[in-house]
Amino acid sequence: MREAAARRRPADPPVVRAAALARSFGDVPAVRHVDLVVRAGEVHALVGLNGAGKSTLLRLLVGLLRPGAGTAELWGAPAWDAPAHVRARVGYAGGGRAYGELTVRENLRAAARLHGCAPRDADRRADALVERLALGRWASRPARTLSDGNRQRLAVASALVHDPALLVLDEPTSALDPAGVIEVRQAVLERADTGAAVLVSSHHLDEVARVATTIHVVHDGRVVGTLPPDGTDLERQFFRTVHAAAVS
Repeated sequence: MREAAARRRPADPPVVRAAALARSFGDVPAVRHVDLVVRAGEVHALVGLNGAGKSTLLRLLVGLLRPGAGTAELWGAPAWDAPAHVRARVGYAGGGRAYGELTVRENLRAAARLHGCAPRDADRRADALVERLALGRWASRPARTLSDGNRQRLAVASALVHDPALLVLDEPTSALDPAGVIEVRQAVLERADTGAAVLVSSHHLDEVARVATTIHVVHDGRVVGTLPPDGTDLERQFFRTVHAAAVS
């Protein structure tokens, strides 16, 4: 477990705030009545079974999906209609998407340039993240040739390249080997230690407990409980929470 960055002041507005947030696809509810607050320096983890609604919730929180009901805000602005300068403060990695014909280094340069970095600064940032996430062997290869694990590394690097004030990672380690998991874990901790807020979804309770300040259990589109990151037997607590929600 880690503590939120000490530099955060209690009066600072939340980075992320959701109130009664909901979204359905057709007649199928995907997210139901979620309330959530994330402040600078905090790392919030969403854990749940497949299909629980974690990815949809993240996309709503960063404004990639329009809410069906309720609100999602980024620094007090509606996430769906957030102005460009607000969106520019967010780094999002989900699905491992990249420009397939561009090399790894070119993808990172492009991401930096899209966020307003000058050419030389974009080059510097790309090179630093190639090194940081152990992508050097593949830096000159087209992204379409990467393994699933290296695509995931590239997605995380692209989300980090502009030093976002909010880092959002959807299952960032699902295809990674143990070394890659450690690299992403360290990148998350370093980002949070600068005062950035972090949201991450995962199936791996033990892993998120190493970085999270708060662990939220997601089931059937709802946040049904929280787990203490420094608690014991997290898996048992998780399944107990899910079972209680399922029978309630």
